Amino acid sequence: MERSKTGPIVNLLPFDGAADYYGQVLTPAQAGHYLDRMLRQIEWRNDEAVIFGRHIITKRKVAWYGDETYSYAYSGKVREALAWTPELLELKAIVERHCGRTFNSCLLNLYHNGDEGMAWHSDDEKTLEPDGAIASLSLGAGRKFSFRHRGTHETVSLLLEAGSLLVMHGVTQSHWMHALPKTKKVTLPRVNLTFRTMVSG
Repeated sequence: MERSKTGPIVNLLPFDGAADYYGQVLTPAQAGHYLDRMLRQIEWRNDEAVIFGRHIITKRKVAWYGDETYSYAYSGKVREALAWTPELLELKAIVERHCGRTFNSCLLNLYHNGDEGMAWHSDDEKTLEPDGAIASLSLGAGRKFSFRHRGTHETVSLLLEAGSLLVMHGVTQSHWMHALPKTKKVTLPRVNLTFRTMVSG
């Protein structure tokens, strides 16, 4: 079974939103088991983006799953959701049980090592539930994750360990950007599952 809460839930942000950190909700053995399944079974594709008119293909890979064939547009590209795998549904249930919310989709990211990261951005696409929760479950290598306030430029960072859960909600995406910095210190892969709620129309 997953870990029970070992301490209080901590909101990492001082103002203008909430990023609740639950710590490790999976045991190391369970996190390793699911990492292996994600690496072997998920239909990974290189991410694509249109930046300043240029078509970019990243080393980082992504996958998009959901209750329905939701279309998700970001970075100038549109993706169609695949049907859930049994392992993704298991992880979805664990995340929902811990944070008391429900989700209908999941965007997965595969970072092969520390040479791959994510630049500053917000998850504020119009197809997402307004001010809805985004639950981020980490598997594999621990990586630094950072927030930066749009107005004050104040930053908040933490190490996301394997099996840990972070839930962003409220007005967080309007006021804070987040990033996964690159690092030469990490040589192992990390899989990040971001559970979301899509809205129709």
